[in-house]
Amino acid sequence: MRDDEKMPYDSPPPSKDVLVVGASGGVAGVASLLKRNIKSRLLVRDPEKAALLFGRQDEDNFKICKGDTRNPLDMDPVMFEGVTHVICCTGTTAFPSRRWDGDNSPEKVDWEGVRNLVLALPQKIQRLVLVSSVGVTKFNEMPWSIMNLFGVLKFKKMGEDFVRSSGLPFTIIRAGRLTDGPYTSYDLNTLLKATAGRGVHRLVVAEACIQALDIEFTQNQIYEINSVKKGDGPGSDCEKWKELFRSVK
Repeated sequence: MRDDEKMPYDSPPPSKDVLVVGASGGVAGVASLLKRNIKSRLLVRDPEKAALLFGRQDEDNFKICKGDTRNPLDMDPVMFEGVTHVICCTGTTAFPSRRWDGDNSPEKVDWEGVRNLVLALPQKIQRLVLVSSVGVTKFNEMPWSIMNLFGVLKFKKMGEDFVRSSGLPFTIIRAGRLTDGPYTSYDLNTLLKATAGRGVHRLVVAEACIQALDIEFTQNQIYEINSVKKGDGPGSDCEKWKELFRSVK
């Protein structure tokens, strides 16, 4: 889809209330949800930063919740009241960096954080979509073992396994190398004008997550996603996404 093409969004079910967990990855998802007028919440560690990013929004349709999935005591049941769907796209860097400061390692984020979130979620949610990574089943094999030197793939796989054994209806999206992020734009329209390049664009991953929420046969399935070349992809066309998901089921 070209940047200047209008994105055809279907009317959302009136009862849907989507919680997006994760700041840099979650921004793309929330932006797309707001464009669809879907009631949504963003769970982040820094609400002030998120508020600056999104600007003024309809408080009935969008809430920013403060919470840190690494801390089970932060998982206040009140923030999950009324939530029907959850997209979890938390993550950190594969190799030690400044993003690891403050106990932000893969073990804390991709394993303990996912576990804490799952344990706190109400059992009646209709779908949990977890963003993971390609290579999680091959973290002891080359070249994945290089990326896993500090355990990121191992801990992501542990998070996946916990989701799968939780009894919650889930979809797991294993993404390739993410491009164009984290976001710093204050304009949601700008966020939604990006196109996929090498690797997989965060907007493509966000769209895959949103589409999976409502496609029944994606429940309890795992998918891997990568962009082929610039401009390719189904955009926001629900039927094309169904074809893609069905082709790899």
